[in-house]
Amino acid sequence: MQRMSSESTQKIDSLARHALYNVAATRRIEQSVLASLPAHTLMQRAGLAVAQLALALAPHARRIWIACGAGNNGGDGLEAAMHLQRWGKQPVVTWLGSPEKAPSDAAISCQRALAAGVVFADTPPDEFDLCIDALLGIGTQARAPEDRMADWIDLMNVGHAPVLAVDLPTGLQADTGAVTSPSVHATHTLSLLTIKPGLFTACGRDATGTVWLNGLSGNAAFSEITPVVAPTAWLGGAPAIAARPHASHKGSFGDVAVVGGAPGMTGAALLAASAALHTGAGRVFVALLDGPSLSIDLNQPELMFRAVAALDFKTMTVVCGCGGGDAIAAPLARILSSAGKLVIDADALNAVAHDSQLQTLLKARSQRPVATVLTPHPLEAARLLGNSAAQVQSDRLAAAQQLAERFGCSVVLKGSGSIIAAPAQTPVINPTGNARLASAGTGDVLAGMVGARLAGGLTAFDAACQAVYQHGLLADRWPPSQALVAGLLAGRGRNDDTVTSASA
Repeated sequence: MQRMSSESTQKIDSLARHALYNVAATRRIEQSVLASLPAHTLMQRAGLAVAQLALALAPHARRIWIACGAGNNGGDGLEAAMHLQRWGKQPVVTWLGSPEKAPSDAAISCQRALAAGVVFADTPPDEFDLCIDALLGIGTQARAPEDRMADWIDLMNVGHAPVLAVDLPTGLQADTGAVTSPSVHATHTLSLLTIKPGLFTACGRDATGTVWLNGLSGNAAFSEITPVVAPTAWLGGAPAIAARPHASHKGSFGDVAVVGGAPGMTGAALLAASAALHTGAGRVFVALLDGPSLSIDLNQPELMFRAVAALDFKTMTVVCGCGGGDAIAAPLARILSSAGKLVIDADALNAVAHDSQLQTLLKARSQRPVATVLTPHPLEAARLLGNSAAQVQSDRLAAAQQLAERFGCSVVLKGSGSIIAAPAQTPVINPTGNARLASAGTGDVLAGMVGARLAGGLTAFDAACQAVYQHGLLADRWPPSQALVAGLLAGRGRNDDTVTSASA
């Protein structure tokens, strides 16, 4: 039997940094590759890659259902069927196309499959050990599944057999991670030629399962056969965290001041402060907005409590808004005007969204040598943009970049596949994290982690990328038997030994 070539198909993990290309960029690359190769070569490579991965994922599978669309994604499935038939498997193809109407390459692959003895059927088999989704791929951008295709998707999703999606699960938008209804929930996805952003944000991670890549470059390096096309985004990899010099002192890693904690919400500010402390800030001050109710935290005596008016924001990294309620509006103008480095979270974001003067002060920061990071969830981002959370989620990359350009700062759009954006910078999609972070207070922890990295000397964009990655990695490595609560997460903020050094 044919074995999968490990040098051509690779599993996409969270450690390495990967370039992501939207549909338009992928089309440009594809046209360049097609022009440099003999006819049908690219589909032959794609079909072989699909068949090899199918064999590696389900080596004992006998009957394999291959659901093929009418276009070239379906052609890749037909080509894979030919190989699986020759390797002794029992592929059954359901095809929405026809030899007369198919694209030329798909028509050739159809003839190759027929010549190999592949069984074509009008309906899916009653039983199958593996399903290959070759219905639409990036063609989902142009049409939604309906009629027989929709019925087949429903069958894939209720079946017990693993599902391997070709290029993209049908129904998943390559550029945004939005999904149509119905859409395939794959166990594995083999992205072909390029990796698409939608695989890793919004609904992408739920739809794709494990993501693999085959660049279809044959024996040549990818760079040798593709034009110079700028990535749409980067999939962030593990940051390389520098060791602390031995001759360091607490002033070497900066001061963080957390301003928040209105009446009834003191815990949010303390979570941010704890995270900043455990992520390595030199000193952490806490200015609560509920009055002088706390002068010491006996569980964390390292935290220093001050009145808001007593803090010199010019010399500090300020994390503001965590549990701030309506009370955060009062000191926010001074913070925006004077803070040397600033993380704006939660209620501070809402205050900015509802006050044009605060928006002006925020924009003015970009004209000074100061650093600013916004950390909104989708609803907070929507308030800042003047639209809805659904609109933000429909194109998270665009929303994050729009916020960054509008306010001249770095932005972390939180959620599945958090987006880190900055003006004139290629955005990053964070690959770490899971649903355990859907818990009260974890966003406050992230704000504190960003603040500590800012205080330690990183740029706003790099501080955001590193903190978001580490925040998600802690959740990924959380003990299965232990509930993830924000207080425990904050106490594990730095843990440099859990990060594998790699190019940031």
